[in-house]
This record gives sequence, C-alpha cells and structure tokens, in this order.
Amino acid sequence: MSLPMNDPLHVKEQYSKPNNLNTRISIHDKYSTNKMGIANWNFTIYQIESGMKLLELGCGTGAMWVDHRDAISKCARVVFSDLSEGMLETAKSNIGESENVEYKIIDIQDIPFEDESFDVVIANYMLYHVPNIDKAVAEVSRVLKKGGHFYAGTTGGNGLMETIAEILEVDITYANSTFSLDNGMEKLTPHFSDVEIKRYKDSLAVTNLDDLLVYIYSGITFKNECKLSADEVRSRLEARMEGGVLKLPKDPGMFVAVK
Repeated sequence: MSLPMNDPLHVKEQYSKPNNLNTRISIHDKYSTNKMGIANWNFTIYQIESGMKLLELGCGTGAMWVDHRDAISKCARVVFSDLSEGMLETAKSNIGESENVEYKIIDIQDIPFEDESFDVVIANYMLYHVPNIDKAVAEVSRVLKKGGHFYAGTTGGNGLMETIAEILEVDITYANSTFSLDNGMEKLTPHFSDVEIKRYKDSLAVTNLDDLLVYIYSGITFKNECKLSADEVRSRLEARMEGGVLKLPKDPGMFVAVK
C-alpha cells in the first residue's frame, strides 16, 4: 500500500535528493508555452523591499533565486529552509553564501523563530505535502510581522498530472487536492486579513514523449498507483499527439496573503 502524499515518509522519499525535483523542473523549462517562466513571474508578484527579513519554507534546490540574487541582496536577513538536508545543500550550492543568508532544516508545522520575525514568508508547491496544513499556516502567520506577506504557490484542479491521469483513464489522487488554488482560500483566510489568488497562464507542448515519461515516473505517487505498463502509458499518450505535439494544460498560481 502506498503512503499518503502528505505522509512525511512519502515526502522524504520523494525529495530526499534533488534528482526528482530537477527532473520535474526541467520539463517545464523545455516545453512550457509561456516563455516568461514561473520563477520570473513569481518575482513580479513578490514585494521584497530593502531591509526586509525573508523566510522561504521548502526552498528545494533554490533554483528560483539563481537569476534573482538582487532580491536577496536587498534583504537584511534571508533564511532558506527545507526538510531535506540534501535539498538544502543543493540550494546552498546554487544560491551561494553571504552575510545576510542562512540555511536551516525547518518543519513548517514548527517554525523555530519568534513571533513577528519576518516581513515575507514564501512556501511554493509544498503545503499540499504537509500533514497538518492549519497548523502550518498558523505558524506562518505567527512569524510574520503585521502587514507582512505570505506567498504560497500551488496548482489548481486542471493541472498537468490530473490531465495525464484522465488521458490514461487511471484513478490517481494527487497531493495538491489538500491545498490547491481551488481550496486554499478557505485554509488561509482564518489566519490572514486579506487573501487573493494570482494565476499564471501556461501549458506544455511536448514533442518528445521520452522526456514526459521520465517526468511522470519521477513522481512516487504515479509510480506507486498507476497499474498500466510503461508501454501502455506511452501508447495512450502518443494517441493524443497532434502533428507530433502533445498539448497539456497547466494550472499554476499563487496565493498572496497579508497578515
């Protein structure tokens, strides 16, 4: 029996090392139709001003910051955190070290900082992995200063893997069902004075199914729950291609919450 998507052991298995995450990022870099890139879009939303203190929870490989080090240099303090030591080491390698930057292993459900310590908290594509989302969001609110911003990236119900599951006619429940653009508002509003949704318009246009197969099998949920053979998966996806292109929707976005 497979573990629930928000079981800590599942998350540890999925993201103990950066390989799976890098695979999942790379297909978006290669085949996304919106060439702006979601990392660049994020920084059009973030309000990061000189002297601020910023905490990122679940920073992963830190890839988002590689082309946006100017935002880091503005801050008086930046704490990059993750549950995975391997991820954190990769983030440190990608982002680098400076006097205003710290790297810490942190569980969002038990953030080891005093009340109102940060102006900005970021948690992208990770809340749906958290066992107790309400506790996690309460902790984020606690460490945010009054008027501070919480940015939480996630996806909606019309996402990439949901569409693939539909094409394959397999019943797979993905982690984002616990915190998505469709239900995240109700989880955030008890803890914040103002919450809004920002959506990023994008899709994939895949020309090489080998890349897509590597992507979908990098997800432990798919690997554990899909009973089709890899050949059958390929055959069903190939049947949906038109002119050598498989078009797939994406439904990413971000909650912007103010304390």
